[in-house]
Amino acid sequence: MAHMPQWNFRMDSVSTHKNSRYKLSVFIQYLFKIQNMEKLTAKASIQIQKPINEVFEAIVDPNKMNHYFIKSSTGRLETGKTVEWNFPEFPDSFPVTGKTIRPDDYISFDWSGGLANQLVEISLSSFGEGSTVVKITEHEMNNDEEGILIMMRQTEGWANFLACMKAYLEYNINLRKGAFDFMF
Repeated sequence: MAHMPQWNFRMDSVSTHKNSRYKLSVFIQYLFKIQNMEKLTAKASIQIQKPINEVFEAIVDPNKMNHYFIKSSTGRLETGKTVEWNFPEFPDSFPVTGKTIRPDDYISFDWSGGLANQLVEISLSSFGEGSTVVKITEHEMNNDEEGILIMMRQTEGWANFLACMKAYLEYNINLRKGAFDFMF
């Protein structure tokens, strides 16, 4: 999705300032573009100061994931394998099916519970000396009010996932512990 620029003008000044009319025109084009998009995606990314293999293992190994994301899993995330993830905040377990797992490079899985076109993709790339850039994209939500809310929640969730993984890998801190107690 296109990045939305920051707007610093008053609507009542649009008719008198050429630059403001231009900004309004760009804004309207942006709104038209997002309204005509068929699907939305949630995205998040971060740099973690650990080698790519450590980051990869922290995502696929339940004995590492349970230090920052899940409570437990029925197994390691692998291509074609369905595991059940349990979260400390929720009573239910969630089926997660590994789609494509390429060590130290790419992880994709479906955790939609059978909904069409729901895929999480995690790309890993080395950066500098001993750091890894993690980029997450979750596909795809409808471009309507409900889809926008889902996209916002999922983007927030993936940003939280990345921050929690970074804190665990770099400082051995579990940010998730107690973070959501207020919700229940």
